[in-house]
Amino acid sequence: MPKKRSGGGLSPTQQAAKFLGVSVLAGAVLAGIALPAVGALGLAAKGSVESFDELPANMKTPPLSQRTTILDADGGQIATVYSRDRTVVPLKDISPYMQKAIVAIEDSRFYQHGAVDLKGVLRALNKNARSGEVAQGASTLTQQYVKNVFVEEAGDDPTKVAQATQQTIGRKIRELKYAIQVEEELGKKKILENYLNITFFGQQAYGVEAAAQRYFSKSAKDLNVQEAALLAGIVQSPSRYDPVNDEAEATKRRNIVLQRMAEVGDISRAQAAEAMKAPLGLEVSKPKNGCITATKGAGFFCDYVREVFLNDPVFGKTKKERAKVWNQGGLTIRTTLDPQAQESVQRSIKDHVYTSDDVATAATIVEPGTGKIVGMGQSRPYGVDVKEGETTLNLSVDHDMGGGVGYQPGSTFKPIVAAAALEDGMPANKVYSSPYQMAYPSPVSACDGKIWRNSRTDPAELENENESEVGPYDMKEATAKSVNTYYVQMISDIGICPVTTMAKKMGVERADGRKIDQAPSIALGTQEMSPLTMASAYATFASRGMHCTPVAIESVTQRVGDQRKSLQVPKSTCSRAMSEKTADTINALLKGVVEDGTGSQAGLGSRPSAGKTGTTDERYAAWFVGYTPNLAGAVWVGDPAHKRKMTNITIGGRSYGKVFGGEVPGPIWRDMMSGALEGKPVEQFNTVHIPDGIDRDRGDGNGDDEGRGDGDNGDNDNGNGNGNGFIGGLVGGNNGGGGGDPFPTPSFSIPEGFFRGQDNGGGNGNGNGNGGRG
Repeated sequence: MPKKRSGGGLSPTQQAAKFLGVSVLAGAVLAGIALPAVGALGLAAKGSVESFDELPANMKTPPLSQRTTILDADGGQIATVYSRDRTVVPLKDISPYMQKAIVAIEDSRFYQHGAVDLKGVLRALNKNARSGEVAQGASTLTQQYVKNVFVEEAGDDPTKVAQATQQTIGRKIRELKYAIQVEEELGKKKILENYLNITFFGQQAYGVEAAAQRYFSKSAKDLNVQEAALLAGIVQSPSRYDPVNDEAEATKRRNIVLQRMAEVGDISRAQAAEAMKAPLGLEVSKPKNGCITATKGAGFFCDYVREVFLNDPVFGKTKKERAKVWNQGGLTIRTTLDPQAQESVQRSIKDHVYTSDDVATAATIVEPGTGKIVGMGQSRPYGVDVKEGETTLNLSVDHDMGGGVGYQPGSTFKPIVAAAALEDGMPANKVYSSPYQMAYPSPVSACDGKIWRNSRTDPAELENENESEVGPYDMKEATAKSVNTYYVQMISDIGICPVTTMAKKMGVERADGRKIDQAPSIALGTQEMSPLTMASAYATFASRGMHCTPVAIESVTQRVGDQRKSLQVPKSTCSRAMSEKTADTINALLKGVVEDGTGSQAGLGSRPSAGKTGTTDERYAAWFVGYTPNLAGAVWVGDPAHKRKMTNITIGGRSYGKVFGGEVPGPIWRDMMSGALEGKPVEQFNTVHIPDGIDRDRGDGNGDDEGRGDGDNGDNDNGNGNGNGFIGGLVGGNNGGGGGDPFPTPSFSIPEGFFRGQDNGGGNGNGNGNGGRG
């Protein structure tokens, strides 16, 4: 005779035999109990057996979805995210009261019967027949577990969930067969453990550990008898017996469970009576799910981590596969976020820009040589309450990673043009005539053999910030003063393609995913970029020409059952964007200018630093991008909607007639970098000597200035160039003879239709490039 298993009940052979022997009865029970109506009692034995035998032999058991924990670089928790709030725990970590309570109320004969409780079937059939309705079910705990497995496998697919829970004879037959398999393979204790971990307890809590935390703010192992009874009672109908929303109904249900526990001998009647008198004793913890729970203002970085996971093929070939892994959860994701740097970013932002201000700021810090994102934040809080100024739009990143369409970087783009020219063989002391005003040189070579041509009838022109800025200038002085005509002559000389090629090598691309326009105005920063892009680009200068793609994830482990496995993660790809000599020359051009120029408010004191400012002449945005050998950071300030001009404005409690890159973003950069670098070694730049290209003492009163027109379309949100654009703003001009305005008013403009004229070498061309956004 086949042996019984240690858990009790019949062997699979006995169960199958009994199943066949009572198939007609089972059909009646299934029809009468599982279905809404009582009258469908005609299921034939032959049909039941055939349906039973046609089912697959093995039930697929998906791993239970659990919460994912996101950590910073030091292992501190940033946030927990989940599709289902669940923490799987072994049976030994579940209160004995909880184990007894769930068995008593859901399946009191659990340890006496096999997969199917024939006595329970008969009892339920009799009671339902007498009442004329479905008053009692007959599913065993094992069958309920099987149903929950099907629900878990369905995930968030409403069609699959409906199929998994539909009241049909077919579903009941399937549950019966798989219940037999589960009983044979797992045994009673493991089934009980799995059931308590998979079942839904309401209030977004899946599994008993999450339920104990939600309702009582304690672990499942610490539940007392009345708390266990309450949770066990919820399972039958989580909405009806929700103690948070209906304390009276939940109390009644709890007391029924306590009474049942006394009836089956789990507790004494005196214990039950005493427990029934006790209040519910709720200590509810709100669900802590998603990036909205992130600490240190890291909600946007948390969201970026999620976007990386869902978009990077290393986590799955298709987005659907990656989403399945993410929703499955059970992940521990250690990120690159440095808590010191992140706290410094948020502190600086809070000190300089208020959440209630008309404009916002976004800042990002990356590590040169590794691409690690160590800090990311913005003044607008993470969330969905628009009335409170909250947003989920990450202002630091590109559109496809949860950001917007970006912002023109203005003169912060000019060092990229200089790097392209130096790589092309241009001497560092190159001199151009650099007149105050000029038409764009034409023709200018572009990529793929194309030619950009200025209009013959209405040529696009540009000018420097003020009439006193008249060349000739060499590269050092033109960079220091951010002379527009110098840089346009430079790009016209070397061509557009070397600049766009250099930008690509440095990871610079438009935030909206479009290709950079093939027009000489790109020298003036007319293409919309994100702060992360600009910080990563400047990190290339800091690492002597090596560009490393940004990374946010250090490691990922996934818990599957009792095991943990490591997943592959995206790695930074480092490649040489320019020679060390070129990078060292850029360092020489920009080094120290934050200490004595227009970016003086961004200076780091004795720590070597370099940087560049940029501001739009319509004052829609202002930038400071800078670096030390240790870290590179970008700060943007402006209106994300490109509607509020930063003139006559109050930011961070301070009034400004006009906002400049060195005046608002500069101090934010200074403070966030100072905090991030505190305690870090003071490293020196590698630089080269740049001889003067012009041997003269100008002394012409051209004092330090930042304002340079370097864009187009300053007041047209749709990007179709209509004339007003970006001003440059180098950190550090030269003190000529005194009298120069350190924050001049930009006046540069680009005529409408400037971007027309790109063709393959003939005629005036009919290009379709759009003007930049100011």
